[in-house]
This record gives sequence, structure tokens and C-alpha cells, in this order.
Amino acid sequence: MRVVGLTGGIGSGKSEVSRILKELGAPVIDADALTHQCQRRGQLVWRAVWDRYGWGILGPDGELLRRKLGHIIFHEASEREALNRIVHPAVKRQIQERLAELERQGSKVVVLDIPLLIEGEWRTQVDEIWVVYSDPHQQLARVMARDHIGPDEARRRIAAQMPLAEKVQYADHVIDNQGTLLSLREQVTQLWRNAHTIA
Repeated sequence: MRVVGLTGGIGSGKSEVSRILKELGAPVIDADALTHQCQRRGQLVWRAVWDRYGWGILGPDGELLRRKLGHIIFHEASEREALNRIVHPAVKRQIQERLAELERQGSKVVVLDIPLLIEGEWRTQVDEIWVVYSDPHQQLARVMARDHIGPDEARRRIAAQMPLAEKVQYADHVIDNQGTLLSLREQVTQLWRNAHTIA
């Protein structure tokens, strides 16, 4: 089974690429979605996050307030690292279980959608890396619109990650998301077809 690592930066358009791949029938393992599952009320990760940050990051329903948590971790690198130490081992186990399940089902190519793929250990565990790229101005505008924040806060969140220009140096394929949605779809469709040809 061939494993494609899909990554990018905040506001690069990786989620849109992931959505297109799912429409094309690709089995996509979404690390963000698994993280959200691990952080649901009552889960072990939820309890560990609550133990560290207290009642202030819980809503009336007991679920984590992601925006409040995001504000903490994007302002303090040490807190971002602490949260990663809580969350990443649980997500890693789920990814490994899902990969094993897809291999048993006979999948030829699987897409592993991980924002911090290059920064973490997964970079060495995938067969190829696809990086979604957009220029810094587009990235800034998307983060502001998506998270309903001002430019200073958006820049802070972008700066908390490895720059896209650096990520593309690790890429086997760069998906250029500076143009139209049609152009993006054409690139992704061709890459998915090529991945099956190699597999």
C-alpha cells in the first residue's frame, strides 16, 4: 500500500485539496478530524487537556473551546509543545490503526492528511509528500476570514508553523493553490491518477 503524505500551512488550502481527494474516492486519513475525536468530552485526551488548562477552556456543554485553546497555544510556544505531547500519541495510534485497516481492505493508495507532517516523524513514514502552496498574502487573507481574526493575530498563527517556502523543499509534488478552484481540482485529479499508476 502506497501512503501519500498531504500537508501545507495554515490557510494554504490543504482542507480543500483533501475534500477534492475524497470526492475522487481517495481514502483520506484526516489527522485534524482524529484530533477532534480524541478531544471530545470524556476522552482521555480531553481529560488531560482539562487537567492542564482548567475550566476556562470548556464550554457550557463540557466540550473544549477550540478558539480559546488556540489563543493560548498560538501565543505560547511552550504551551503548544505541551498540548502536542498530550494529543499526538493518541492521534498516532488512531492513524496506525486506520492504516492497518485500509491495508486489510486492499487499498492501493492512501492519503495521510497531517498539518505537521514535515515537522513530525511522519515525514519518514510516507512514500511521497504533497505540499499545498499559496502565496503569503492569500494565506493571510484566508486565515483572517476562516478564524475571524485581525491581521496581527493571523500573522502570529502563520509564524507559529514552518514557513510554506521551507515545506516545499521537502515536497515530491507541490500543489499550487494560487489560482482558481478549477486549476486546483485539475492538479489534484492528475496527481491522484499518477499515484495509482505508480502503485
